[in-house]
Amino acid sequence: MRKYGFLLLVAVFHFSFSIAQQIVIVPKPEVAGFSSERLKRLDREMNEWVNKGWMNGGAALIIRNGKIAYYKAVGYNDLDTKSPMQKENIFRIASQTKAITSVAIMILFEEAKLLLDDPVSKYIPAFKKQQVLDKFNAADTTYTTIPAKKEITIRELLTHTSGLGYAQIGSKEANAIYAKHNLTAGIGVQNDKLLDAMNRLAKLPLMHQPGEKWTYGLNNDLLGCLVEVISGISLDEFFRTRIFEPLGMKDTYFLVPKEKANRLVNLYREDSTGKLVKASGNLLNDVTVTPAYPLEASNYYSGGAGLSSTIYDYAVFLQMLLNNGVYNGKRILSRNAVRMMTMNQIGDLSRGDDKFGLGFQVVTERGSARTPAQAGTFSWGGAFATSYWVDPKEKIVMLFYRQLQNTTKGEMVEKFRALTYQAIND
Repeated sequence: MRKYGFLLLVAVFHFSFSIAQQIVIVPKPEVAGFSSERLKRLDREMNEWVNKGWMNGGAALIIRNGKIAYYKAVGYNDLDTKSPMQKENIFRIASQTKAITSVAIMILFEEAKLLLDDPVSKYIPAFKKQQVLDKFNAADTTYTTIPAKKEITIRELLTHTSGLGYAQIGSKEANAIYAKHNLTAGIGVQNDKLLDAMNRLAKLPLMHQPGEKWTYGLNNDLLGCLVEVISGISLDEFFRTRIFEPLGMKDTYFLVPKEKANRLVNLYREDSTGKLVKASGNLLNDVTVTPAYPLEASNYYSGGAGLSSTIYDYAVFLQMLLNNGVYNGKRILSRNAVRMMTMNQIGDLSRGDDKFGLGFQVVTERGSARTPAQAGTFSWGGAFATSYWVDPKEKIVMLFYRQLQNTTKGEMVEKFRALTYQAIND
């Protein structure tokens, strides 16, 4: 009898552990350790942001210990027709693509297909003997260079310390130099191949010596290219077969299917008076790129900016990381790979009060004094006003999605985070 009791206890534990790995709906926020009453403050403020014209609409999802405490959409997808925003809508997540690309690289690392301190040139030879920008003449965009002290590595790409700049949205030097060689920030690219673009990038100067500074740049586009070169399949196929399908992410795409096109959220921008109007083009300072880019077929898969997704799909991806690499019984990464990704990987390099891991900003003890986020919280966001945070100490995944081009109302993000933490009730 004692034996059967022990087996029953093991079975119950296994069942409970399996359930905890999944995102589940609970009858009320209190089950997830939140106050229903205090979450009404979030309802009130989100609706107020719509009424003030700060956003046309948005969606929010808060999960704790795998339990959904808050999952709502407010406002409108179309201000003219007053069609409501739906929480199942598909958003352009732009730079939130980066974390998925970083996970793809870590999958290859765990399969011994690469080492993080491998030079990029081991896989793409054009990156041998790179140069570093020395002097730049803004008048005619000419420049001089000096030799790089070392080759850039995969780890430096993951941490944005390689010296690569960003096209279109980077420094004036990077914007000018990259534009002359038809390099872009990665969205809406037609008539180009990723490997060809990265080979052109290899011949251009780094913005600083590798490993000496943190500079946001085309690192994840190059990482995506490495995934393609090393795996022998497209980044699109790698994401789908190795990450999206195992996790059950059914609404995350480089190319949104025609049958789901009506779920793609309208993109708005502020006009000269601050009023919200539909964005019609010129995304990321490129007149050829329109808000319809997720519906336009392309074989150029940008690991830095190309994906569109739902707030729920991306929450599943984040919950997998919070679960130390596993979700619903499917292990994507080991717990030590997740540990490496979410710890300080840039040493004493300056990033304000916080640091950077292998794909994420990471809150430090010093940084946690400025916000309610606990030290160890990792996060990032996308250019069209999508944001996420994962707080391992509080076991929280939280996401706040809008679709705005160049919004000036950045306080919404910080207020959303404050309103989330104030509702914790245990």
